[in-house]
Amino acid sequence: MILAEGFSGDPHYGKTARGVLRYRRDDVVALLDSTRAAETQDGLPVVGRPEEALPLAPTHALVGVATQGGRFPPVWRELLKSCIASGLSIESGLHEFLTDDPELVALAREHGVELVDLRRPPDDLDVPSGANLDVRAHIVLTVGSDCAIGKMTVALELDREARRRGIASQFVPTGQTGIAIAGWGIAVDAVVSDFLAGATERLVVEGVRRGGEVLFVEGQGSLVHPAYSGVTLGLVHGSAPHAFLLCHLAGSSEVEGYPGHALPSLAELVELHERIALRARPARVEAIALNTRLLDDREARAAVADAERETGLPADDPVRFGAGKLLDAVLARRGA
Repeated sequence: MILAEGFSGDPHYGKTARGVLRYRRDDVVALLDSTRAAETQDGLPVVGRPEEALPLAPTHALVGVATQGGRFPPVWRELLKSCIASGLSIESGLHEFLTDDPELVALAREHGVELVDLRRPPDDLDVPSGANLDVRAHIVLTVGSDCAIGKMTVALELDREARRRGIASQFVPTGQTGIAIAGWGIAVDAVVSDFLAGATERLVVEGVRRGGEVLFVEGQGSLVHPAYSGVTLGLVHGSAPHAFLLCHLAGSSEVEGYPGHALPSLAELVELHERIALRARPARVEAIALNTRLLDDREARAAVADAERETGLPADDPVRFGAGKLLDAVLARRGA
């Protein structure tokens, strides 16, 4: 069951719920949002209380929201306690850790359930060792002009298309929603900055251990974002990609939430990312992934064509038009 109290219809703060519904739909039996009780979403019932979902035999309650500041709203405390009392283990990707709360820990112990903090990093992280350059896999990193524009979605769509073609592909999760979808990973925005690249190196090594011959690493932040550029640079140097896939929200011109912070052109962004790649593995931007959700079909196709003219690179919206064109582009140099 996904806990989306108050946010099930919100594409931003409810993005974890939406991501899991799109990419892990078969594991979900219900959504919880008392503001929409008795409705349905994606064919699943929306319930108002945990008890109402019990006939559907859920075992876990996943916190499906990403609240501002990463903390639980006050009304959620009783909701979490109700889930525990109903025998449900809870998984959360917020910055506020369930396992740091003595009352919730004691209640979970009483009812024999688990509390899992998806964002808590491992204790034994370190700086990169160089193993990222030795793994036998083609590594693709999604990067972006801004935050929350679909870098995870693009990586998942290309992973899905690669698997459809019979390629041994792995999606490498670096954030709480990706972890909830894939069932493994490290939320790199919770890692001490000195160890961020080392954590990312560990992820690509694990991706190969899981059978990946092609790795699609989920990007975070943006090199031009005034708040979240550091996480992007750590991902670049830790994943040591062979190729970048540049993501952009078509029609956007400023950093979201930072008025006056103009976005560079796509051509400038291509040059920037190629300049900061590891000297030991100079990656190129191989394609442009556009998020055209603000446009109609005619406008979306025009935006794709404009991006191709500006950069000289293949461009497409993998959600709207399919991921095949972009997959071909990022794999063109595989083995070269």
